[in-house]
Amino acid sequence: MNIKYPLAKETINNEDIDALCDWLKSYPRLTKGELTPKVESKWAEFIGTKHAVFNNSGSSANLLMVYAAIAAGKIKNKKIAVPSVGWVTTIAPAIQFGLHPIMVGADEKTYGMDLDALEEVCKTEKPDAVIFVQVLGVPHYKERILELKQKYGFCLLEDSCAALGASYADGSKVGTVGDMSSFSFYFGHQLSTIEGGMVNTDDKELYNTLLMLRSHGWAKDLDSDDYQKLVKKYNVDDFHKPFTFFISGFNLRSTDLQAFIGLRQIDKAEWASTRRNENHLRYAKNLKGYVTFQEWGDNIPVSISFGALARNNDHRKEIVSRLVAHGVETRIFSAGNLGKHPFWTDLYGTFEDEVSDRIHACGFFVPNYPELSLNEIDIICNIVRG
Repeated sequence: MNIKYPLAKETINNEDIDALCDWLKSYPRLTKGELTPKVESKWAEFIGTKHAVFNNSGSSANLLMVYAAIAAGKIKNKKIAVPSVGWVTTIAPAIQFGLHPIMVGADEKTYGMDLDALEEVCKTEKPDAVIFVQVLGVPHYKERILELKQKYGFCLLEDSCAALGASYADGSKVGTVGDMSSFSFYFGHQLSTIEGGMVNTDDKELYNTLLMLRSHGWAKDLDSDDYQKLVKKYNVDDFHKPFTFFISGFNLRSTDLQAFIGLRQIDKAEWASTRRNENHLRYAKNLKGYVTFQEWGDNIPVSISFGALARNNDHRKEIVSRLVAHGVETRIFSAGNLGKHPFWTDLYGTFEDEVSDRIHACGFFVPNYPELSLNEIDIICNIVRG
């Protein structure tokens, strides 16, 4: 296939590469160093949270969120509600850490977690935690999910990996809803640090736990007062202090090379979000009535690709055939119904859900990136419509 319109383009441009080369010539520390807390602070400010923890991928960010919740004693009954539509590493940490994941179907409008179904799960299973996805940059129902959190007292984890820059009608950004939220800076997402991820939170205890979990379990990254409290609590002498591990952690650190890129990427975040939103709305205008897609009301979607559902599987095949023939890269909608994948079915059996199954059978992506012009979107839409 000769690709004329790729699904994604690199967000790191020639100016970024030139600046990176100049920085490298100064022989800086390349592993995690002084730039990491700077990019964390800048990202926390952009999203609107008190804290952020930079790590090596969005998948690692999800892993850190789940384990931090466990370590903080927030999932005592080991039950966690998980979404049917999202990505494997939204769910995988729950399985890897021995939790009991309870799959919840998809909402017919946003394709995020069906909150009516979630409430039924809360009544019957009483999960201590819920992880939901801001699917494809379309904000999910904030008020309702916070009402459920208040009513049932669960720890709320927000997977925003494909939703950087999306916001609610009240001006708050996606990533400010959960007790913790995750983001991905992978190629093809709204911003890129080559590989990279972030966990955001307002909770100081969770923040400290995330910092220690990211780096082996040592406390070097904590502020001096919190560090000294731990040193005093465990009676650690100065010689052993730098290499004392206070919890059983991982090595999920990013590098200062990625942080350098990230600082420049965040400067482009508003522009990239605006362009992706404009493109998203153009697709919706052109394709309305021919295919179906997510609804967002007065919220502001910022998608990595525009996702749509054909009338049926045969209709999707027709659309995909036209797209491929004209050099438009396409793929399935996210991962479809995660409850149909072997990682889930081998353990729990097939999960059936009307909306999730329709996404699985009929969903597809078309390109969205800032450099894609409205005229090019019109061309792609004409190909979709045949």
